[in-house]
Amino acid sequence: MSRIVRQSKYRHVFGTVAKKENCYDDLRPAPTAWDTDFVTASPLHLAVIWDAGGGGAIAPIPWGPNNVVKNGKVDPKLPLITGHKGAVLDIEFSPFHDSLLASVSEDGTGKIWGIPEGGLTANMTDPLQTLTGHKRKVGTIRFNPIADNIVATSSGYFSVKIWDVEKGTANLSIEAQHTDLIAAAVWNETGNLIATSCKDKKLRLIDPRAQNVIGTSDAHQGIKAFKAIWLRDKILTVGFSKQSERELMLWDPKDISKPLTRQSLDSASGSVMSFFDPDTNMLFMAGKGDGNIRYYEVVDEDPYLHYVSEFKSSSPQRGMGMLPKRAVNVSECEIVRLLKLGNKVLEPIAFNVPRKSEVFQDDIYPDAISGEYTLTSSEWFAGGNGVQKRMSLAPGFTYKAKQSDVQFEKKEEKVLSEKELRDELDKLNNRVSYLEAELVKKDAKIKELETKLG
Repeated sequence: MSRIVRQSKYRHVFGTVAKKENCYDDLRPAPTAWDTDFVTASPLHLAVIWDAGGGGAIAPIPWGPNNVVKNGKVDPKLPLITGHKGAVLDIEFSPFHDSLLASVSEDGTGKIWGIPEGGLTANMTDPLQTLTGHKRKVGTIRFNPIADNIVATSSGYFSVKIWDVEKGTANLSIEAQHTDLIAAAVWNETGNLIATSCKDKKLRLIDPRAQNVIGTSDAHQGIKAFKAIWLRDKILTVGFSKQSERELMLWDPKDISKPLTRQSLDSASGSVMSFFDPDTNMLFMAGKGDGNIRYYEVVDEDPYLHYVSEFKSSSPQRGMGMLPKRAVNVSECEIVRLLKLGNKVLEPIAFNVPRKSEVFQDDIYPDAISGEYTLTSSEWFAGGNGVQKRMSLAPGFTYKAKQSDVQFEKKEEKVLSEKELRDELDKLNNRVSYLEAELVKKDAKIKELETKLG
């Protein structure tokens, strides 16, 4: 991978961990062995897959204006979502409804939860919708990025299903195309294709509405499952080589017979969690068990990935999530915020461009995904296509005054009575008389000196 840093406005991006009082301590993330990211977030809530002792649980925690966590401590009696009978394996917030959370579990179901404003006040057991149809555990769930109320799930029965959340029905199903566990099933940014990574070491490209695999290729040959995400119109996979080295491959979906590039990362043993910001074309990669986060700028020509820098920490990460772009602090030139989950603590990490932000920095903030859907579920199932709606982040900018900009208040003058005014006038007249007498004395001394000097 290229480590030659080219000229770029994101060249000096740096990461900063939030102050202790703005972190979340005393968490109990689940000890599940499933390869999940553990954390998801919306502008109103974050959620963590929780250790409930039995069954499956999720801890939704409000933040922003509704934050109920004080001084970084999480209440040990925090209300939980406890509707699954088996361990929760994956969670994701809706891109269009900030309080709508989806989950899947070993119990073979997916569930949709509606989190009330301000957060839970008691354990929640009843979902808004239950997605029943998979024959084994359900490992992944992802919302369609342009169509409302559509999710894709993948199961241990080697199938991918496309659900109409409103009706609770699996309208489409891709069966008998995979031969092992599916580690990832991710939508492209226009919501009309799905890429899957499978433990059979193959990358597949699916047209979900045709219910057909349109491309297959051998990918990472290591014994551990690999993951996939979309980088705009490319697919990134991260897995292990035969020599158990971590490696990445980049693919062109127009022809996935061979990768565009293949690069070795390191020899660490933890899987890699990848997050992409399509506005800045920045890719962030965090290895499980590592304390570091590498980040790159993605371009359209070879070598495709330009190394920028690395955020380093001594504390390892178990999971990671990324805040939606419309919720970052543009007044501080923050372009991405990641949520790093350790054994007990969740730390927000802000990645900023080092600039003085007296005005909105429109060159580092192109229009971002707005959080509004383009199509309804019925329009998408009928064959409709579209692109993600976007919005300017400029309205979120607030100018932070510098010390030199502070205007000091003028002291309010006291209104005097007529007597007080006369007294004040007498004092001033006496002062004038005294000064005039002093001037006369000084003039006399000057004349005296002039006479002596002749």
